[in-house]
Amino acid sequence: MSDEPSAPRAAPSPVSRVSRVSRKAAEAVPAGGSGTPGTVWLTRLVMAAVVLAALNLRPAITSLGPLLEEARTGLGMSGTVAGLLTSVPAATFAVFGIAAPRLARRFGPAAVVCAGLAAVAAGLLLRPFAGGTPGFLAATALALIGIAVGNVLMPVIVKRYFPDRVGTMTGLYSMALAVGSSVVAATTVPLTAALGGDWRTGLAVWGLLAVVAVVPWALVVRDRRRRSRDTGPAPAEAAAPATVPSDTSGAGERPAGRIVRSRTAWALAGFFGIQATGAYITMGWLPQIFRDAGVPAGTSGVLLAVTMVMGVPLAFVIPRLAARLRHQGPIVVVLGLSGFAGYTGLLAAPAAGAWAWALLLGISNCAFPLALTMIGLRSRSAAGVVRLSAFAQSTGYLISIPGPLVVGVLYEHSGGWQLPLTLMAGLLVPQILLGVLAGRDRTIEDETGMRD
Repeated sequence: MSDEPSAPRAAPSPVSRVSRVSRKAAEAVPAGGSGTPGTVWLTRLVMAAVVLAALNLRPAITSLGPLLEEARTGLGMSGTVAGLLTSVPAATFAVFGIAAPRLARRFGPAAVVCAGLAAVAAGLLLRPFAGGTPGFLAATALALIGIAVGNVLMPVIVKRYFPDRVGTMTGLYSMALAVGSSVVAATTVPLTAALGGDWRTGLAVWGLLAVVAVVPWALVVRDRRRRSRDTGPAPAEAAAPATVPSDTSGAGERPAGRIVRSRTAWALAGFFGIQATGAYITMGWLPQIFRDAGVPAGTSGVLLAVTMVMGVPLAFVIPRLAARLRHQGPIVVVLGLSGFAGYTGLLAAPAAGAWAWALLLGISNCAFPLALTMIGLRSRSAAGVVRLSAFAQSTGYLISIPGPLVVGVLYEHSGGWQLPLTLMAGLLVPQILLGVLAGRDRTIEDETGMRD
């Protein structure tokens, strides 16, 4: 390499090389959009690509909820199998989220996200026509694999391209994610009716949105490869090896193993897992809860959209507020209490107060952008963020796997929603406790001795 000294002396450590590359990345891709025209163009392209990716990270799930009854009838699903279907997102995110850092090291984060969005498009276009429940589950899993790698790598891309605007960009990303969730939830039923009333068409149409999202990511990847041919690895992606666990300790111990020593990492993983449990049960089952209470199918979809749309303003405000606070615990408590009020309302008067309960659960679901923000705040480096992101999200999704399945079983065997909703309200207690612990002002480097 050209930056290596020719005179005999000790080679710089991997940490120092990563630090230099990271500084070059920050200089080459300014967060504020300053710099050369090519750099400004790339920064804006990445911003647009992040927004389009976020729009596609929930339609695979929120499009199914309003049509779950039709899909169950058409495929002959039992309540237990439907519960399994709502558990597939968490299982897929847990398993394939672990692989995301390794794939990023091998191919680059942008290339992996691009391939992931292509998988989302293919899965959504294929799943309604795959033939039977097994094919439906397989195509759904394909789409969710693409979402899994995007979930893990998006905080990395935000940290790398916008290192001094983590809160703002996480807010923008979270807001776009909420927009995608709410629009899809609200329009799936009427769009299905407009397209002829076939639930299969109503689900497949959202694959076209993912096709659109592939385009800017393909341009980012092409720009990286062009820069690699001209001058070596693209500045913003040259630090890709730092995005996966590697031996930087000098003692042969992998940082991925060290992160399990961090109480903050475990607290964040638990907080992430319980909020994911609530979010996927809400996205998968909330319309059915309202329909069972006598609310029409179209209105039930709109109520889910209300829950999702609450994330549009709050997902932008909460990360910015969280980034300014030394301790994010107060936000955790407010969100948890909102969820408790929402579940209690669903138990007492699901139809009469439907709009209020949908609003309260929407506020509670903003624990997701808060968790993403805390991932960015609990480490001092991009390398630490990707380790924490992969660990917290993969472990968290493992924790959340049983939730939707248990809800499906309880619903089928109890004949109502009292037990499932009581369970969900009870889970908010550990969510609040773990979130308060994860929100303390400390970093994983401080707790584990990992270098920046």
